[in-house]
Amino acid sequence: MRALYNMLTLWRVLTLLLFGGLQTALSFYLPGLAPVSFCEKNEAGKEQEVPDCRSEIELFVNRLDSVESVLPYEYTAFDFCSIESEKRPSENLGQVLFGERIEPSPYKFEFKKKEECKHVCTKTYDAANNDDKVKLGFLKKGMLLNYQHHWIVDNMPVTWCYDVEDGQKFCNPGFPIGCYVTEAGRPQDACVVNAEFNDKDTFYIFNHVDITIYYHNVENEAAGARLVAAKMEPKSYKATKADAPDCSGPPMDLSNKFSGKLQVPYTYSVQFIEDQHIRWASRWDYILESMPHTNIQWFSIMNSLVIVLFLSGMVAMIMLRTLHKDIARYNQMDSVEDAQEEFGWKLVHGDVFRPPRKGMLLSVFLGSGTQIFIMTFVTLFFACLGFLSPANRGALMTCAVVLWVLLGTPAGYVAARLYKSFGGEKWKTNVLLTAFLCPGIVFADFFVMNLILWGEGSSAAMPFGTLVAILALWFCISVPLTFIGAYFGFKKSGIEHPVRTNQIPRQIPEQSFYTRPLPGIVMGGILPFGCIFIQLFFILNSIWSHQMYYMFGFLFLVFIILVITCSEATVLLCYFHLCAEDYHWQWRSFLTSGFTAVYFLVYAVHYFFSKLQITGLASTILYFGYTTIMALIFFLFTGTIGFFACFWFVTKIYSVVKVD
Repeated sequence: MRALYNMLTLWRVLTLLLFGGLQTALSFYLPGLAPVSFCEKNEAGKEQEVPDCRSEIELFVNRLDSVESVLPYEYTAFDFCSIESEKRPSENLGQVLFGERIEPSPYKFEFKKKEECKHVCTKTYDAANNDDKVKLGFLKKGMLLNYQHHWIVDNMPVTWCYDVEDGQKFCNPGFPIGCYVTEAGRPQDACVVNAEFNDKDTFYIFNHVDITIYYHNVENEAAGARLVAAKMEPKSYKATKADAPDCSGPPMDLSNKFSGKLQVPYTYSVQFIEDQHIRWASRWDYILESMPHTNIQWFSIMNSLVIVLFLSGMVAMIMLRTLHKDIARYNQMDSVEDAQEEFGWKLVHGDVFRPPRKGMLLSVFLGSGTQIFIMTFVTLFFACLGFLSPANRGALMTCAVVLWVLLGTPAGYVAARLYKSFGGEKWKTNVLLTAFLCPGIVFADFFVMNLILWGEGSSAAMPFGTLVAILALWFCISVPLTFIGAYFGFKKSGIEHPVRTNQIPRQIPEQSFYTRPLPGIVMGGILPFGCIFIQLFFILNSIWSHQMYYMFGFLFLVFIILVITCSEATVLLCYFHLCAEDYHWQWRSFLTSGFTAVYFLVYAVHYFFSKLQITGLASTILYFGYTTIMALIFFLFTGTIGFFACFWFVTKIYSVVKVD
């Protein structure tokens, strides 16, 4: 049933993406993200005016995560107050892949009803009991690694806002379980917020939250109010009476050498404040504005544009001056004697379209790269339109997976057409490799990572039913579409080249250091990486430091700049190599821009050791395992851009010269 549900979810998202434009034309709000109206429970007459007006506000809890561990855990893994009778909300495929597990909670409020020190539940632990000892040990581990709660009200994160440097306020969409004071008396993480957290070798549990919900009354629309913000402040109280806590007294401490019995009461206070200045459509702004990224993003764009302008100038100089003069001179050579004095890139016209070595593998890589390129472009385009905003949880990954599945046809077509142009005849092997090689490597890596997550009991471990659903999508949809694309690719005649290929290969003269394959490939990836490394920092922060990523407009612009930079850098180096009479441009063009992925991998290693606080063998293996998947996808993506740019360039210049 789980597998069937995930497949239906994917088709539902696909339908949303296809017909989303019609929906937004008819309504201001994005599909599935319409506002909810709330009314006071005893407000007379409101129920008749607004049939959908709610009085009860539900608080949902998500998985807990940490910047010191890659392993997220479900809310119930830490033995907090929970409710089992209610049905948990269904997650889409993207949420499952990212380890999100949204569950109902016993924290429920009535609109505009103020509560003070409302008791939720009391957890009792006995150090002599093995089960309680394990639960306490896991709770201590969570506090030691600074695991964070993630609560949701009306599809909004409940944020903890606090002052940071330069008087700025940062709103964190999570708050910690608790904190730890070391044996040396040094408070760690959130323990610095309270001077009473001072006992050595002691944990402090945040067992109370002060929640403030902001709302605004709707004008000129349906009656009722809409929630526009939810903020909280975690606190710690040790109650004298665990069953009737009064939210006063010293903090709730737990000594690392604790023995005996312990009672932990969980409480909350809630108040409602009207705020007419915040509109429902902009209610996420206060979270996003607290992240000081915009200036750095503009610096990143300007940096990238300078690189693009530099490369564009170089390419324009070659095209308009050097290349134009070469073509004019070659076309003026009428006599045989003149032809014998040919030099530069025209000398290799009889070999430039000679099929490359390992043409099968190259065509397979290019087919998969085309699939990834189209998937990335369409996903970012929809993200720019707002369909894949942070409010629509999991939509980004779901969209990417659906598109990848449906783009098997262009992958098969490109691989088959190029393989046929390379003179290949093993079409069955080609189509099978296109359908299974690169996706198989990614799935095998992902499956091994999933086994580690299963072993660690993490919420990020994909359920067996979801794995079956993904395999079904791959084998039942993507593979047949790849075969269809390959059929049309092989059926069509091969690509006609502007010049004939000689039967005997021309000998390549000895190359200088800079025109040899390896130095050119290493140099070719530097400039494209220079365009993206700042944006890459924010993307890695979003993935591994659990920060919200929302600047898809910047990302789409950087995507366009990356395509231009990869193309121009590869064309530039391709021209130099052809002038040096080296006609092996196919693999070199692919690897030149594809080498950007190697710089990405090196940067990811640097980021791990310099920016992250990840500890533990399992988390380290997971980090590098997932990074390897990203590097492979990026390698195919950038390599494909370089090859097709170079293919266009070579075809263009040899089609405008006269060849005897």
